[in-house]
Amino acid sequence: MSDRKRNVVILMADDDEGDILLARKVLARSAPGSEFRAVKDGESLMDYLRRRGAYAQPASAPRPGVILLDLNMPGKDGREALKEIKSDPELRSIPVIVLTTSQAPQDVAHCYQAGANAFMTKPASFDALRQALTAFEHYWVSAVTLP
Repeated sequence: MSDRKRNVVILMADDDEGDILLARKVLARSAPGSEFRAVKDGESLMDYLRRRGAYAQPASAPRPGVILLDLNMPGKDGREALKEIKSDPELRSIPVIVLTTSQAPQDVAHCYQAGANAFMTKPASFDALRQALTAFEHYWVSAVTLP
């Protein structure tokens, strides 16, 4: 199990700096061997995954083992990015966990139909979000064998 933790790159796409900082802090504690990366929107996410622009060098964009994806971001949102990831044969095997404030049944249905591996609604409180991120790590980093 610890070998998997050491090798997992967690890529978070979210425009909320507070959520990114919290995720970085929580995952540094619960998954100390993992590598946390973050981008601020769907376009940057796709640049990272396709190694374009600022992410052209392989060292600047190691392939993620799992993606945490917010839906509501400026420009290309999470819905568009999810569709693009899951329609690309090179990227579709990367698990995508939607982590968003939305609780809308149509968002849940749309994300699963588009290929999301999980849908988590961001809790409103700091402690609840910390617990949700810890649960994410226990399952997606520690327990699951990733591609």
